[in-house]
Amino acid sequence: MGDYPRISVHQALGGGPVADVLLWRRWRGGAVVLVASTALWFLFDWAGYNLLSFASHVLLLLVCILFFWAKSASLLNRPQPPLPDLEISEDFVLGAANVTRVWINCASSVAHDIAVGRNLKLFVQIAVVLWIISYIGGFVNFITLVYIGILLSLSVPVLYEKYQDLVDEKLIVAHKIIQIQYRNLNDNFLRKIPMPHNKEKKSK
Repeated sequence: MGDYPRISVHQALGGGPVADVLLWRRWRGGAVVLVASTALWFLFDWAGYNLLSFASHVLLLLVCILFFWAKSASLLNRPQPPLPDLEISEDFVLGAANVTRVWINCASSVAHDIAVGRNLKLFVQIAVVLWIISYIGGFVNFITLVYIGILLSLSVPVLYEKYQDLVDEKLIVAHKIIQIQYRNLNDNFLRKIPMPHNKEKKSK
């Protein structure tokens, strides 16, 4: 580990306001995310609230508040509700399109490596990840899974930053063991696959 420059957890998370929230350097932002996600999870998972119904009720409440605010403002000579500019900028659309394009190209590259390149290692990795996701999905629903992801995002980076040296040592040992086991498993698996040899000799 001494041969490589060490990157802090804050830099690895992007070094912006999102990293500050995940590391609880902006504790108010972290608290808002935690409380809001817990409330939404309780509404959708325990109370059985529907996402579409919730969005409709929230929008209806907002429209009613803005309507009566504007009406009362005109009658009482009060200022109108301060609505921001609701137009989406071209830069925002281009940025979202670029991010989407990167993800699509990445997925296409993975599919190409598996289907055309016959990358056995990548195929096994993708299959294992999808199986794990499917296995976890059999026990929890999507809302609970997202909530667990938010809880892990608000706890794992902080704990890792606090115990980074100890965790890195354990991860290096575990990575070496996994590499050895994977190499042995891969070799044993490839030995069982009949591979045609010397196809060129038949054509000569």
